Amino acid sequence: METTRGGLTGTMLDSRYRIGSVIARGGMSTVYRGLDTRLDRPVAVKVMAAQYANDPAFLTRFSREARLAAGLSDPGVVAVYDHGRDGEHAFLVMELVDGGTLRDLLHQQGPLSVEVTVSVLRPLLGALAAAHRAGLVHRDVKPENVLISARGVVKVADFGLVRAVTSQTVATGDVILGTVAYLSPEQVETGASDARSDVYSAGIVAWEMLAGEPPFTGENALSVAYQHVHSDVPMIGDLVPDVPAALEDLIADATQRDPRGRPRDAAAFASRLAGICARAGIQRVPIPAPTRPQPARPTDEAGASWPAGHTASAGGTMVGPPPGTGAPPPDERSVTRSATAAERPTGQPVGPGGTRVVREPADRTVDDPRDRTATVAPVRRRRWLRRLIWIVVILLVGLAAAAGGWWLGDGRWAYAPTTVGMTQQAAESAVRQAGLIPQVAVSTDNVAPVGTVARTQPRAGAKLLRGSPIDLVVSTGRPVVPEIAPGSSVDEATRALVGAGMTVNEPSDAVSDADRVYADSVPAGTVVRTSPVGGTEATTGTPVTLVISLGPRPIVIPEVRGKTVEDARNKLIVTGFAVAGEDVHRFDSGSQDGTVLGTEPAAGQKLARGGRVALVINTSATVPDVRGRPLAQAQQALAADGYQVSVGEPRFDGSVDAGRVATSDPAAGTRIDPDQRSVTLFVSDAVVVPDVSSGTLRQAKDTLAAAGLNIAVSGLFQFDSESVIGQSPGVGERIEPGGTVYVTVLF
Repeated sequence: METTRGGLTGTMLDSRYRIGSVIARGGMSTVYRGLDTRLDRPVAVKVMAAQYANDPAFLTRFSREARLAAGLSDPGVVAVYDHGRDGEHAFLVMELVDGGTLRDLLHQQGPLSVEVTVSVLRPLLGALAAAHRAGLVHRDVKPENVLISARGVVKVADFGLVRAVTSQTVATGDVILGTVAYLSPEQVETGASDARSDVYSAGIVAWEMLAGEPPFTGENALSVAYQHVHSDVPMIGDLVPDVPAALEDLIADATQRDPRGRPRDAAAFASRLAGICARAGIQRVPIPAPTRPQPARPTDEAGASWPAGHTASAGGTMVGPPPGTGAPPPDERSVTRSATAAERPTGQPVGPGGTRVVREPADRTVDDPRDRTATVAPVRRRRWLRRLIWIVVILLVGLAAAAGGWWLGDGRWAYAPTTVGMTQQAAESAVRQAGLIPQVAVSTDNVAPVGTVARTQPRAGAKLLRGSPIDLVVSTGRPVVPEIAPGSSVDEATRALVGAGMTVNEPSDAVSDADRVYADSVPAGTVVRTSPVGGTEATTGTPVTLVISLGPRPIVIPEVRGKTVEDARNKLIVTGFAVAGEDVHRFDSGSQDGTVLGTEPAAGQKLARGGRVALVINTSATVPDVRGRPLAQAQQALAADGYQVSVGEPRFDGSVDAGRVATSDPAAGTRIDPDQRSVTLFVSDAVVVPDVSSGTLRQAKDTLAAAGLNIAVSGLFQFDSESVIGQSPGVGERIEPGGTVYVTVLF
């Protein structure tokens, strides 16, 4: 489609949207007033700059983000109706908000009161909270994107569009310059952003509303960005002393450089703000409606506007209309003369003070004799002025006397006008016209519409001295149940509800009651939600029930005895428990080492979901085999393994030499309780049979006796001198002490 030098005004986009006048213009887009001809609905049409419409990546992202933004259903979000592309124009069709921006309001009023700041901040946070719940991050929260309608309704613009544009232009100068005063440190450093980045920007906006200017300023964008990254935002109370301490702390938390120190999202920010307002008694007030700035007309040095058709010269003097608009020809000059009405020629223009402007040919001079008659006029004027002054004095004296009489009678009294139901502006005007002074307070009201007078004190018709004050209570609408953050204490929630004009039903102690529920992520004893829920419009005194958390719902611990440690851990985790970091070790002689004996708490018991359960694992020690070792060596080895060693009576073992360990109790290889390591060693007392087969019988008897053994002789003659020819057991065999060796003699 073709456009004119005046932009798109007067054209039709997508054969549906008739484009009207420009509302706002920026480096990336232009916003027009438009008409949806299909629905006969006024709209705002944001048309992106041509370079974006020719970028396929931007168009894909732009379409996706527009659909996400259109899905936001919050009264504080500027509604997105449609988006599309017509030729070289990518456009977004939005709700039309007549009024101005928060930037306009700050320019027109300067710093805002605490009440007005909070009244703007709460719907701003509500809109951001809706976006955060939908997974959207605004990324460009600033006064220019906070719209205020003519009725004082706050709406946030540019959801979704910001993300689509930023992905393509975050490095360009115009974007940085436009938003750097509100960018979070992480956006400046890495470009990364999440809900806490919006919290930071909203905190900066709140700071600016109270102070009238942002906390960081500089000669260029880089200097401002550097301050966001390396400097803490100053405490607002140092600049604006009347800010409540709790609100000052909240803004300080929201603007912390470390995202972990900020409220996790806009909902958490709004919840803390609601609690502070309830405790500090900060009421919502009507928000002044800003007006969009109009192009200024040329002015003179005193600031007065020039008449239509005139311009200002470089020196500030007034220059007449251009040629062709009734100006005198260049060969004439203007000469100012004094003249009376009788002398004034018909059709001559009159100048200030009764002088007239006479157009003279250029070759005439002011010394012409015909001009001398003009000196008579000033004398006559002075006489007339003296008479006029006396007349005025006499009239004033008479009026003063009449006014004094009137004042001493009924004149000093006034009657309170009827203002209930009027708008605040109309009511104030009526009170002033009655000679009284309006004093405005705001309050919720169940009946009176927002912005109208709900009641007055004194009442209408009361007789008052002129100049007396009249209290006008302006309605902020029906009260709204405040948002209570999950995990808030009962006392905190109660104070917030009472501060908002509600009554609180005390929670019951019965577990089965509807006001006590299990909640996995909310600590037991704290508030889960309210009934009615936060944000519900109510009436003053509406009873609100606090729904209290019983903690996570308990579940039954499963049986894992006999399983391997890995299988038991998986079973507990799947059921919903956390396995304790340290296991419990016990000894069970009937189970294999390393198998699971059970849990602590035991199977079958109930525990809250996510509770910690320890595994009881069978652990044993195996008695080492020290058989055949010398006693001292065996004792040293067992002691090194943590055993307490004792020595029992010697025992015969035909396979172990005397003095070496024959056996132990418990026996080698036995599994025992590792906490009760005790073993008794038994040393072998076996005797090695000596060689007696080659000597005399007497020698054999003596040798066996010396070894503690008995002898049995086999032969016809058993004289000591007989020669031994055989023995049993044989040489080197082991027998019990006192055992018998059988020998055979020759005869």
